[in-house]
Amino acid sequence: MKKIVFFIFFCFLNAQMLIKPIPESVKIDLQKAKLGAVLFFDPNLSRDRKISCASCHKPNEGWADKRKVSIGVYGKKGNIQSPTVLNSVFNFRQFWNGRAKDLKEQMNGPFHSHVEMDMTNELIVRRVKTNKIYVKMFRKIYKTKNITYDMITDAIAEFEKALITPDSKFDLYLKGKAKLTPLEKKGYILFKKYGCITCHNGINIGGNSFQKMGLVNPVEDCVGDRFTITHNPIDKCVYKVPTLRNIALTAPYFHDAKAKNLRQAINIMSKKNLGFKMQKEEIDALIAFLKTLTGKEPKILKELK
Repeated sequence: MKKIVFFIFFCFLNAQMLIKPIPESVKIDLQKAKLGAVLFFDPNLSRDRKISCASCHKPNEGWADKRKVSIGVYGKKGNIQSPTVLNSVFNFRQFWNGRAKDLKEQMNGPFHSHVEMDMTNELIVRRVKTNKIYVKMFRKIYKTKNITYDMITDAIAEFEKALITPDSKFDLYLKGKAKLTPLEKKGYILFKKYGCITCHNGINIGGNSFQKMGLVNPVEDCVGDRFTITHNPIDKCVYKVPTLRNIALTAPYFHDAKAKNLRQAINIMSKKNLGFKMQKEEIDALIAFLKTLTGKEPKILKELK
């Protein structure tokens, strides 16, 4: 127990100023992003013409999925919870196990998975080419009549890149433009005191490192972890740290959707990664702090209206 307390204290000293506000905007090609938005919501890019990117990353569910696992083509189920696509451009890798280096490469996963969209590159291109509106848009943007799979993923990635949510209450607090309530501030202090900030930091308050789930007390289900990529025993139950931005909108939590709400999520992390049980008042304060991380609607959505 002394080692854990020392670890938390050390992390607290070295990580107090590591959270950064989201930029007001990121540089994007607006026309590409608009095309990517249409493709993102198009179910014709799946084998049974019923599943789109938005089927698992729903705008009204924090651009995530409230189901334990998402439903793919022909009613097939995945085996891991769908994370939010909001602010995913700030992640250092994509997917829970980090197997994709960026948003463009990430699309190979759902497009090619037999339980998600079950497509081939050739079939995707063929479906796109049958849509006269798409053909016109691609010709205008990419200056060619020859539509390729690379162009399609490029456009979708450009749209996803634009899905950032700046100006959360906490961002404004960091900029000196807003004040936290006493309860929210207490939650922020606890967030640092207990070392949460050592993993959840940076612009995305997460998404920039791999960490072990069950550091102190092991977890039971480690499906889709880093071990499945590296085959190194040290990577069992290791995942990309999820972003905490907009966390109040994206339940359930964790790769296995074990936690249905923020209180359960904090209880699990307290037990599994810190090794002790937090008091109710502490959890109340942490929840209040986490709710300050909800940002504004992505500006790109206004461009689409």
